[in-house]
Amino acid sequence: MAIDLSQPAPEAVIIVGVHTPDRQSYTTNEYLDELEFLVQTAGGACVQRFIQQLPAPDSRTYIGSGKVLEVKAAVAEHEAGLVVFDDELSPTQQRNLEKELECKVVDRTNLILDIFAQRARTAYAKKQVELAQYQYLLPRLAGLWTHLERQRGGIGMRGPGEREIETDRRIVRDRISKLKGELAQIDRQMATQRQTRGQLVRVALVGYTNVGKSTIMNLLGKADVLAENKLFATLDTTVRRVSTEGGLPYLLSDTVGFIRKLPTQLIESFKSTLDEVREADLLVHVVDISHPRFQEQIATVNETLRDLKVSEKPQLLVFNKIDAYRPAEREEYDLTPRAPETFTLQELQATWMNRDGANTVFISARTGENLEGLKSELTRLVKGIQLERYPWSTGGWE
Repeated sequence: MAIDLSQPAPEAVIIVGVHTPDRQSYTTNEYLDELEFLVQTAGGACVQRFIQQLPAPDSRTYIGSGKVLEVKAAVAEHEAGLVVFDDELSPTQQRNLEKELECKVVDRTNLILDIFAQRARTAYAKKQVELAQYQYLLPRLAGLWTHLERQRGGIGMRGPGEREIETDRRIVRDRISKLKGELAQIDRQMATQRQTRGQLVRVALVGYTNVGKSTIMNLLGKADVLAENKLFATLDTTVRRVSTEGGLPYLLSDTVGFIRKLPTQLIESFKSTLDEVREADLLVHVVDISHPRFQEQIATVNETLRDLKVSEKPQLLVFNKIDAYRPAEREEYDLTPRAPETFTLQELQATWMNRDGANTVFISARTGENLEGLKSELTRLVKGIQLERYPWSTGGWE
């Protein structure tokens, strides 16, 4: 099911989350802040948010019947056309909520899929997103048919009613199978292309979404990658041949950004894009140091890299956006351990991030501050990898 958020006037959206005892309250608020940013990226306008405290999400309505009534009142008050829930809803939960709230209901996964659908530019990326959408849609077909008449959009199947369910499940499964076959063929072609890149060292930019990877790609690779202050601004992998300060060539690739609760359907669909990460010799992990929870974003990226079984690869940690970093105010009597956002930039450079032999550099891709420092670090690391792999290939770049 696609979300139509492309009207000239942003659609009023309400976002909802559940706070459980196993996490801090600021984490729940951080999740909803990110969800609101996702809504804005999709083209909507968040008009109100709700947080329900529960030991665990309600199996029937996710938030419980009492909170459902509160959300329903807010939907009427703001004339909201969409309610977005922060966690993935089961087909039953989504069906019950749409019946109770009398408006469109989607979850974070569906919202991210819709953003990917908007952002996909190449035929390959569009096929990847379409596969993920169908995989998400398949278990939800039964619920969708009861209100298909009033859906403003859908990703394909339409029919007269519930009796067509089995037919349409087969159609969706066939489409999934066809897309997988087409993507597998393209994956093989791309794998062959990667094999023909010769002995060049491969460097992949990785990181949380909206940390500045594309801007760095444009600066280093003289590329023309879309870079804007939105989540998932670019989906298609861009690869450029770049030379170090000493003239040693290497391949630099920009990859799709990671995010907390990244839908598993997207990880599977974007396998080839992530293969650039798997086959890289060096990972440049870009971090938005101006973000108040950048350590949590680092942890999310590291967890994803572990899932991809590439966490042991050499890494360069690039703390970007130092021009926007502002240490938080602390009262003199506050004796609690200092959080990273309370340090000055100079203090941060002397913390764990620059110790224990870690490869780190602090830059501003927007202003160009310390870009030469980044280039020098890349030169040192790429040269080391090249000499380790091909000790005879000293060439003219030493």
